[in-house]
Amino acid sequence: LIMSLAMWKWTCLVSHLLLSTTVSPLGRQQPLHPKRPFITFTGDQAEGNFNHLVVDERTGHIYLGAVNRIYKLSTDLKVLVTHQTGPDEDNPKCYPPRIVQTCNEPLTPTNNVNKMLLIDYKENRLIACGSLYQGICKLLRLDDLFKLGEPFHKKEHYLSGVNESGSVFGVIVSYSNMDDKLFIATAVDGKPEYFPTISSRKLTKNSEADGMFAYVFHDEFVASMIKIPSDTFTIIPDFDIYYIYGFSSGNFVYFLTLQPEMISPPGSTTKEQVYTSKLVRLCKEDTAFNSYVEVPIGCEKNGVEYRLLQAAYLSKAGAILARSLGVGPEDDILFTVFSKGQKRKMKSLDESALCIFVLKKINDRIKDRLQSCYRGEGTLDLAWLKVKDIPCSSALLTIDDNFCGLDMNAPLGVSSMVRGLPIFTEDGDRMTSVIAYVYKNHSLAFVGTKSGKLKK
Repeated sequence: LIMSLAMWKWTCLVSHLLLSTTVSPLGRQQPLHPKRPFITFTGDQAEGNFNHLVVDERTGHIYLGAVNRIYKLSTDLKVLVTHQTGPDEDNPKCYPPRIVQTCNEPLTPTNNVNKMLLIDYKENRLIACGSLYQGICKLLRLDDLFKLGEPFHKKEHYLSGVNESGSVFGVIVSYSNMDDKLFIATAVDGKPEYFPTISSRKLTKNSEADGMFAYVFHDEFVASMIKIPSDTFTIIPDFDIYYIYGFSSGNFVYFLTLQPEMISPPGSTTKEQVYTSKLVRLCKEDTAFNSYVEVPIGCEKNGVEYRLLQAAYLSKAGAILARSLGVGPEDDILFTVFSKGQKRKMKSLDESALCIFVLKKINDRIKDRLQSCYRGEGTLDLAWLKVKDIPCSSALLTIDDNFCGLDMNAPLGVSSMVRGLPIFTEDGDRMTSVIAYVYKNHSLAFVGTKSGKLKK
């Protein structure tokens, strides 16, 4: 079943999947010929691209977020039901959206790009967030995609004004005796006054409840959110934090990001803009977001730096990999794909590397940084707070593995990069996606490439 779920994800992401090639004893590349062809699904070409995909781990049903449409597919990629999400009359300059108050901007038929697709298993519903009306979400019943709710009457219902499909990432934190939480991370496209870059929201049992998507905590001074200071845009006018992947593990929620910063090259008196890949960590129960820490991550092989994060996936080590890494078989391992360098976000180089990180080692680095900062050493060292080089404050307290911060020394940055272990490189066909799982004690990874190849 696990192998099938993995394959479903890949077959839906592209219309025609090309297999990797193998090298024959004579050195010629030979195409693999599976006993049966891959099953494919092609939507209406007029509707544009597929944006997101989730698989119901209980039934195997596939939910596909596209432009103006949500599909529910069977395990053999037959359409079971569809739900139309657009187009509709809108203008991205309308804020609040015209469904709340009249907008003086001209309205035109606008596509609804699916920006986030999550399964809420506890309430048997799909959370489908789109680009219309500054990013509102629909809650759809899993069985038939019937609309259970579409919150739009409060400011916090608008998640992001960015119209790109990869601009929002969500992680659900589930509880047995209370409402779940939804951690939302999003690019803000120069509108920090409207959109927090990370926040935690209420997932109410009732899809039409007034508090759906409200901040977990919000008063005059503190809220369950992180906002990029407007001063940051005076240093880097196009600053934004791009979220590549998110997950929860233990007491924490994590997001893997790509963000610009200004550096001074060796021997130069002027600064240049580069992109740095960073892991962001928050405590699940931290309603004031005092636990926000980010740490740079990257990879190096044979003197070549791979710093532009393309994709990531959390898996377990498995017994065989665990032995070589000196960890337990159930320890969390991050499989990551980086492209070469760190200067080009939109036009990444084709040279890429598959690297692994032991999550516990990243957490150990974060704990060391927290301990040193609470000894009063250094500054908060956060790139997007550089306009305010705030010194760390000293406090006498014990910081263990689950420390969740105080209303001081936050948000906090780690200056030294955590390097991953490179396990595979590709120079010609850039790797763009990855999933992994454990099979018979082995850790297996599937990698997708720019040209549509699948590597196992």
